[in-house]
Amino acid sequence: MTGTAQVSAGSTQASDPKQAMIVADRLSKYYGVFAACRNVSFTVDKGEVVAFLGPNGAGKSTTMKLLTGYLAPSTGTAWIAGHNMSDDRLAGSTQLGYLPENGPLYYDMSPVSLLEFFAAARGMAPQIRNSRIDKVVDICALGSVAHKTISKLSKGFRQRVGMAQALLHEPEVLIMDEPTAGLDPNQIGEVRETMRRLGEEKTILLSTHILQEVEAMASRVIVINDGSLVYDGPVDELVQEGGLDESFRRLTSNGKAS
Repeated sequence: MTGTAQVSAGSTQASDPKQAMIVADRLSKYYGVFAACRNVSFTVDKGEVVAFLGPNGAGKSTTMKLLTGYLAPSTGTAWIAGHNMSDDRLAGSTQLGYLPENGPLYYDMSPVSLLEFFAAARGMAPQIRNSRIDKVVDICALGSVAHKTISKLSKGFRQRVGMAQALLHEPEVLIMDEPTAGLDPNQIGEVRETMRRLGEEKTILLSTHILQEVEAMASRVIVINDGSLVYDGPVDELVQEGGLDESFRRLTSNGKAS
């Protein structure tokens, strides 16, 4: 496959990590002798929407946690909007919105009370809190449930609440891990539309198992398998080489999926 030539070490690495919005610079994470990811390098430039794919156990979530600073790398460096996430994590987090898979929510709160809590926790100035909460409630179409208890909301609405908190502080970068996992087709469509609107303004790295989401929302795809990068290139190239499903199988057929 011609795309595999694009994943050689450094081929997607910016000469200055401060010039890209997301940079994985030779990231590795070891647990004893087990490598969750090895020497992963790529960049995402301002305004790009990039899909991050791989089978279960390939290292996607680990890599995303390294990028966000949630995990410390064994080797390598993660950069967000020019900030080294190992030694400048707090500054980097001001530019980062992170939605983990099945992100934790406080189920006895309403979406508005949860957003008020996160705004205060982030030290957001009181005079702008209400306007920002109103803005993200509108972006994520939460108006009809804004004051309902989160425990009573559908999973689709809960995902939107998670997106709203990720957007609250106006980050430039969004990292989202399986934002449509477990949703029904209607809910997937709603979340997809929200992501499409966000992609007009934000830099997004999106992990998903739903290959149709890739064509719908991203122009570029990064594939990881068995902890290592195996493809970084245009979505169209994979589509032309047999379709996304077949290309994904070829790229990951020797992986250790769990």
